[in-house]
Amino acid sequence: MSDIISIQNASISTSMYRGAMANIPLAVSAVTYGGVLGVLSAQKGVTWAEMSAMNVLMFAGSAQFVMVDMWQAPLSVMAVAMAVFIINLRYLLIGASLHPVFAGHSLWRKALLMHLVADENWAVTIAEHRKNGTNPYFLFGGGLLLLCAWSCGTLGGNLLGSFITQPEKYALDFAFVAVFAALTLSLWRGRNDGLPWAAAIVLALVSEKFLPGKWYIVIGGVGGAMVAGVIEYLRLQKR
Repeated sequence: MSDIISIQNASISTSMYRGAMANIPLAVSAVTYGGVLGVLSAQKGVTWAEMSAMNVLMFAGSAQFVMVDMWQAPLSVMAVAMAVFIINLRYLLIGASLHPVFAGHSLWRKALLMHLVADENWAVTIAEHRKNGTNPYFLFGGGLLLLCAWSCGTLGGNLLGSFITQPEKYALDFAFVAVFAALTLSLWRGRNDGLPWAAAIVLALVSEKFLPGKWYIVIGGVGGAMVAGVIEYLRLQKR
């Protein structure tokens, strides 16, 4: 029995290590744009302790950027909560896409390991699963590394915020955009993705123009997923 447990623990450790190694380039980027968020948070009056709590309890970069942007007196807790809720609705799609990775695992394990899902380690895990197959511990290992990198960046930027008053002057604000552009291209599987991607882009652009807040993220994501679902359904019907 002890031998079986040892083998299982070794397998978990190996998966976490592989996940962490696969996310090293993204972790370096996370430190950079995390530093930008840290600088912005200091200028908004967010304390080091508040930023630490935000990192651990929320751990959602885009939502944290929105939250910090809205951080001003008097702080409207309801408005902030609604904005964060809307921008994090994309995790419904992310969670659904991870179903094959979590297949066979208990609900409590899914809830525990999913807390450290970020856009970056999600994209790396999905790409790895398509190539070689993987498990939730690969995802979790990448999440732990990203949490450490993100915390180093945000907390360092928060502490140095008074010295860097214009992060855009050094193009640090572009790091966030560059990372997500690279992640998007890594998920491209060929021309069959063209129509769903085009639908998501068009819906997101139109929604951003006519709707307030961050609804364009949800609408673009859901719309693209629905188009992909319809295409897959029609393909199966032809068989």
